[in-house]
Amino acid sequence: MFTIAALYHFTRFDDHAALQDPLLSLCRAHGVKGTLLLAAEGINGTIAGSRPGIDAVLAHIRALPGCGTLEWKESTAAQEPFNRMKVRLKREIVTMGQPDVDPLARTGHYVDPSEWNELILAPDVAVIDTRNDYEVAIGTFEGAVDPETSSFGEFPAWWKENKQRFHNKRIAMFCTGGIRCEKSTNYLLGQGVEDVYHLKGGILQYLEDVPKDESTWNGECFVFDGRVSVGHGLVEGPHELCFACRQPILPEDKNRPEYDNGVSCHLCFDKTTAEHKERFRERQKQVALSAARGEQHIGQKA
Repeated sequence: MFTIAALYHFTRFDDHAALQDPLLSLCRAHGVKGTLLLAAEGINGTIAGSRPGIDAVLAHIRALPGCGTLEWKESTAAQEPFNRMKVRLKREIVTMGQPDVDPLARTGHYVDPSEWNELILAPDVAVIDTRNDYEVAIGTFEGAVDPETSSFGEFPAWWKENKQRFHNKRIAMFCTGGIRCEKSTNYLLGQGVEDVYHLKGGILQYLEDVPKDESTWNGECFVFDGRVSVGHGLVEGPHELCFACRQPILPEDKNRPEYDNGVSCHLCFDKTTAEHKERFRERQKQVALSAARGEQHIGQKA
C-alpha cells in the first residue's frame, strides 16, 4: 500500500526558491512522488510513497521556517497514484489573485466535522462550496450553493455579483482539504461579512470522521491524484479521468458515443475542434506505444 499525504501550511518564507532543490532531492531519494507547491506564503500539495519515505519528507517540511505545526491528511492507495515528483515555485499556493487576502491575519471560525451537520442545517446558514464546477459535479453537501466557477480565482467576482443573496445569513464554506477556505473566509471577512465558518480539515476529514449513515454528503469527493475520487472512509471511488479534458467520468460514461479514449468524453466532445481531437488521438497513440514498451510518455500527466 502507498501512503498518501495531503498537506498545506501558510507561513512566510523569506526565500521559497531556495527550498525547492533540497525538497525535490529528498523526495526523489526516498521514492516519494506527487506535487508540492512553494510560494512566499507557504507550501501546499499531495505526495505518495512508502511509510518511511513519507515520514522523511514530512519531517523535512516540518523543519522548514514556520512549519513546525504542519498538519496533513493521510490515506492509502493500492496503486501508485503519481507518475513523478514535482516541486514547483508559485506566486500563491492556492491561486485566488487577491493580494490583500492573508490567512495568517485571520480566518473564519473552524468547525469540527462532528459539528458540521448541525451548523449547515440551521435555517440562518448558507453553505457555499468553494471548489471548481467539475469537482462539485460528482459530490457535495446537501443544500450547498455551487458558484459554478471553473477556477478559484473566479470566486471574488462571483461573490460580488451574488452577495445580496446571503444578506443576514451566516456563511459556512468548505473545500477538499481546507486550504481554499483559509483564503475565502479571510476574503469574506474583509468584505464585511461578520459570521463566517469553514469545515476544519475539509471534506476529506469529514468523510473520514463522520459515519455514512449520519452524513449529509452526497456523492464522491474529487482528489488530485490517481484515485480521482474517494467516498466515506476515504475509500477509492469509481471515477476515472478523461485524459482529454482531465474531468472525472464514471466507467459507464465510456460506453457513450462521445467517448474516445484520450480524445474526448461527453463533457468535452463539443468543446474541442476536429483538429484538437486529431492531435489528442495522435498523443494517445504515443502514450499507448510508450506503455507497451514499459515507459512513461513524455507528455503524459502525473
